[in-house]
Parts: sequence; C-alpha cells; structure tokens
Amino acid sequence: MTDPLAWESSFLALAWMAGAGVATWLASLVLRNVSIVDSLWAVMITLGAWVYALAAPQTGPRETLVLLLASLWMVRLSGYITWRNWGHGEDHRYQAIRARNQPHFEFKSLYLVFGLQAALAWIVAWPLLAALSGVQPLGLLDMLGAGLWLFGIAFEGIADQQLARFKTDPANAGRVMDRGLWRLSRHPNYFGEFCVWWGVWLVALAAGGGWTILSPLLMTVLLLKVSGVALLEQDIGERRPAYRDYITRTSAFFPWPPRPAYAGGVADPFQATTRPAAEQSSGASPSPGQTGTRPGRHASSGHAPSSAGTPNPGGSAAGPTDREP
Repeated sequence: MTDPLAWESSFLALAWMAGAGVATWLASLVLRNVSIVDSLWAVMITLGAWVYALAAPQTGPRETLVLLLASLWMVRLSGYITWRNWGHGEDHRYQAIRARNQPHFEFKSLYLVFGLQAALAWIVAWPLLAALSGVQPLGLLDMLGAGLWLFGIAFEGIADQQLARFKTDPANAGRVMDRGLWRLSRHPNYFGEFCVWWGVWLVALAAGGGWTILSPLLMTVLLLKVSGVALLEQDIGERRPAYRDYITRTSAFFPWPPRPAYAGGVADPFQATTRPAAEQSSGASPSPGQTGTRPGRHASSGHAPSSAGTPNPGGSAAGPTDREP
C-alpha cells in the first residue's frame, strides 16, 4: 500500500477503533464485566470499513458491495453475541483472566483486553481498506469473494441458530449437539468465519490488495490454534466425557461426513488441530483477540478470550460456553 491517503485513513480507522475500545472499557468498569468486548469485535471492524469508505476519493459498486456485506456480517454476529450473553454476567473465561491479572485488573484490562482487540481488529480489517480504495472495476474474482463471504455469514448463522435451538430444549440437557451442521464439523460457526475472511480477501485481491493476505492467515491461526478450536477443546473432554466420542467421529473444523471411530485414533485428515481431551496439552490460548489471556467464541460458537486477556475475533466469535455443542 503506497497511497498516502490510504495510510492516513488506515490510522484514522485505528483511532476510531481505539476510541470504541476505550468507551467499552469504561462501560465494563461500571458493569464489572469485560465479556461485553465480544460484542465489540465486529463493530470495530465494520467501523473501520466505514471510515475507509468515507475517506475514499470516489465511490463505486465495489464500495457498495463491501459496505453491505460488512454491515450484514456485523449486525448478525454482534447481535447474536449480545443476545446470547445478555443477563449472564461475565463469562468464565474472562473471570479466569481477571483472577490471573490481579491486582488492578480493571486498569490492566484496558490494554490486555480492549486495546489488544482494537489492534487485532485493525490488522484483520486491512482487506476492507484495500477493497474500498481499489479503482479496478468489479470482476469475476469480486463475485467469487462476495459469494464466499456471504456463504460464510449464512453458514455460521445457521450453525449458531441450530445450537441455540438445541440448547433451549430441556430434553437435550447434558447431551452433545451432533445434528445439522454440527454433524459435519465440531466448529461449523468457526468454519463460517474462516470463509468470511477468505472471501473478504478475494475481494481485496480483485482490487489489487493481495498484500492483505496477513488478515485471513491471522484469522485462520486464531480460529484453529489460539482462541478457537484449541482453546475451547482443551478441557471439554474432561468436563463432558460424551464429547470425546463426538471427537472420534466428527471433523474438528472443515465440514466432513462423520465416520466411525477406530482404536488408536481418528481417521480424519482435518483432525490434527485437536486431540481428545485426555491427550491434549494444558496450554491452549483463548480467542483471536485474546492473546495471552477472543476475531471470536465458543466451544463451538463464538469468540473466546485468550490466556492474556484479549477478546475473540471472531468470531461467531463470541463466548465459549454457549458455543459448546
């Protein structure tokens, strides 16, 4: 990115994201609940997109496409996370972060949770900057990217809705959700978020923003290794023995037909990211925004914080408890 105006709008977006983080941090002090940062993830990124759009010297069909899809993604994800967490108090993951970072966690959370989330959101939003500042006409690559982006929004939305409906039925208490999309993947909502960000990057690539590939790569690592799959499954097998059976027959991430377990392991090419809880290491990091202490979310649906205190990107990236199947 060599355009000075693009860099200027990028840092302006960072300032707005940081401002949103500070405002939410102040609210968390009143509520004594830093979990509200999960609802902020998508808002920060989409706020950045609108800053980029307003700073762009011209408008066009790509700008309209990007703003519509980004706003749709934000409303669905932030709305769902807010609804899911409403009235439940601070998530247990953030309670653990709070306990580990005493004394004065109230002040430390400004940079451990909210500041880190703003920095991650800024990096993840780079493809939006490239897409909104490009002058190339819309083409096939834009359509492919927009299609994958929309597919990801729908996929994670359906997964979240299926899990929420499953949890409202008292007959399912203590059972593992293994129906619908959860039959094909233990984390279909995370897979949907994965599709969203690779779709966004394809649109950026069509606009000449191939350099922003760091964004989808970062989200992929966060979802698979940091605050997503690895974090949510590090102890779930111990807490819920039935989940170990679910692990043996269900792909960890990429949707794949279920298969019978066999002695000695799991025959799944996509299973390398996680092992049954009894064999998992004890040190997994929480959410994309949670470095050292959550884009995201769940045990299978949301953004979750990491060991240090940062939120989840993306996440359906929101809180772990309700996202466990």
